[in-house]
Amino acid sequence: MNTGRLIFAQLMDFLPLAEFRRCVARYHGEYKVRGFSCRDQFLCLAFAQLTYRESLRDIETGLRAMQPQLYHLGIRGRVARSTLADANETRDWRIVGDFAQTLICRARALYCDEPVAVELAQTAYAFDATTIDLWLALFPWARFRRAKAAVKLHTLLDLRGPIPTFVAITDGKAADVTVLDTLVFEPGAFYVFDRGYTDFARLARITAALAFFVIRGKRGLAYVRRVSRPVAKTTGLRSDQTIVLCGPKTATLYPVPLRRITYVDPDTGKRFVFLTNNFALPPLQIAQLYQCRWQVELFFKWLKQHLRIKAFYGTSVNAGKTQVWIAISVYVLVAIVKKRLGLPQSLYTILQVLSVTLFEKTPIHQALAPMTDPSTEGDACNQLLLFDR
Repeated sequence: MNTGRLIFAQLMDFLPLAEFRRCVARYHGEYKVRGFSCRDQFLCLAFAQLTYRESLRDIETGLRAMQPQLYHLGIRGRVARSTLADANETRDWRIVGDFAQTLICRARALYCDEPVAVELAQTAYAFDATTIDLWLALFPWARFRRAKAAVKLHTLLDLRGPIPTFVAITDGKAADVTVLDTLVFEPGAFYVFDRGYTDFARLARITAALAFFVIRGKRGLAYVRRVSRPVAKTTGLRSDQTIVLCGPKTATLYPVPLRRITYVDPDTGKRFVFLTNNFALPPLQIAQLYQCRWQVELFFKWLKQHLRIKAFYGTSVNAGKTQVWIAISVYVLVAIVKKRLGLPQSLYTILQVLSVTLFEKTPIHQALAPMTDPSTEGDACNQLLLFDR
C-alpha cells in the first residue's frame, strides 16, 4: 500500500487530520488565508523538528531542494521564509496546542498497559519544570533576570510511557508551584513532586480531590509524631511515621495527618524524607515511586537534545509556543508510531532513522525495522579470496 510513497508522507498518515481541521476551525486559523494553510505550516515545522533545521532559512532551503516532492509530502503552498515567519507570528498557537492534546490522548490509550517501575494499580504522574534560556535582546517579553531571558516548560508526565499529559509554557519569572493551580487532579492517581513544590495549601487541594501525592520533604518542618511503624532497615528504610504538622501556618493549611518516610539510598548513602497522604502502600514502594520522578527529567533532556526547542524560529510569544507544541507533537507522534508498528527500538533510534530517510520511498515499517548484523547472517562461503594459499 505504501509502495512509492515517501516516508514523511507515511509518517503523517498517523496524524488524525480530521481533528487538526477541527482545531483550525476552532481558532479561525485560516481566516483570509489563501496559499499557505495551517496544515502546510504544521508539516514544515514537523519537517524542521525531524531533520534538525536551525532556522527558517534552513527550512526553506531544505524543502525547496525537494520541490518536486512537496506535493507528495502534503505541502500544497509555496514554502518561503517570510510566509512561514508570518504564519508563526499570527496563527494562534492554540491550534497546535489543542492538536497536541489530541495526540497525547491517543498515545496514552496505546501506552495504558505499559508497566511502571513500581507495581501500582493506579495511574502515576510526575510533575516538574525546566528552563529554556533565551537572549534578552530578542525576547524582551521573557525577562528572567537582569540580563537574561528564559521560558519555563511545566510538564505533567504519565509514568506509563512516558507521555506528557499537561504542558504549560510560562516566562522564566513564574513560580513553578503556581502552575499546580491549573491542574485538575484525578481521583485515586499519584502525583510525584520534588521538594520545590512544597505548598501545603495546594497539597491539601490534592487530598480534597481524593488523589495522592508523594513529595520530598524540606528540612526544618515542624511536626508532631503520632505513630511509628517498624521498617526493614536492610532495604534502606529508616522510619515510617504518621505525623501532624504543628507550624503556625502549616497546621492551618494542612490540618490532617501525613505520612513521613525516611529512606537512605544504599548506593549513594544519601538520605531522603518523603511526605505523602497515602497510608496504604508499603513504605518501600513510596520511595521507589519517588525515584520514578526522574523520568520527567529524562523527558526534558530528550526534548532539548533531540528536538528544536533551545533555538527558536521566531521571537514572539506565539511563535515560541507554536514551536514548542509542535516539538511535543513530534515526540508523541514518534511514540505512537513505535507502539502501532510494534518497534522495539528506542524513540531516539526511531527519530535518528527518520531524520535520514524522510525522502526515501520505502514502506515505513521496513525502514524502521531493527537492523541485523550482516556478519551473523550465514556463512560467507561465496566470498572471493584475496590471496590464494
